[in-house]
Amino acid sequence: MSEKRWIVGVTGASGAPYAVRLLGALVELNVPADVIVSAHGWRLFAHETGIGGEQELLQAIGGSGSLEFYDNGDRGARPASGSAPYKGLVICPCSMGSLSGIANGNSRSLIERASDVTLKERRRLVAVVRETPLSAIHLENMLKLARLGAVIMPASPGFYHGPRDVGDLVDFVVARVLDHMDVEHAIGYRWTGEEEARDG
Repeated sequence: MSEKRWIVGVTGASGAPYAVRLLGALVELNVPADVIVSAHGWRLFAHETGIGGEQELLQAIGGSGSLEFYDNGDRGARPASGSAPYKGLVICPCSMGSLSGIANGNSRSLIERASDVTLKERRRLVAVVRETPLSAIHLENMLKLARLGAVIMPASPGFYHGPRDVGDLVDFVVARVLDHMDVEHAIGYRWTGEEEARDG
């Protein structure tokens, strides 16, 4: 592996459009990443976007670019090893079940194992969580991971940019994810304070 890559995990929380947009942006920006989709993640793609498998996903995101796909059941794959030089891992969307497994150090799947490795190697972990309302268990798991240095990013779009459609709301969240991946992009809207100054 000549350059450090990102790992992108997709689990079964509602929010498949976020994953499709993120992967499409990585292809467009030629960002190298290893992609792991859980069984519930593939079910989510089918239910929320009509995408029925890897080939249909590649069509939806404009090709494979610098992405490589791994089976979530293969805990011996490259993302499972701390010696593989990754920049970090993004889980988008991140289910509460996956969050719990990661917070408690489980390694039942490749996504959980890669998350465990990301934390122990002190690399960046971004969890785009999607659930409402949140129970005390959910909050405790988020706090546990936040204290370990993970970025907990609820898929909660803002409205100050005057979104015109669902795509604008999706872009709002994906832009924040890319920011935390240190990926330069031109997606979405950035607050400048000028509107506030005019109103003041």
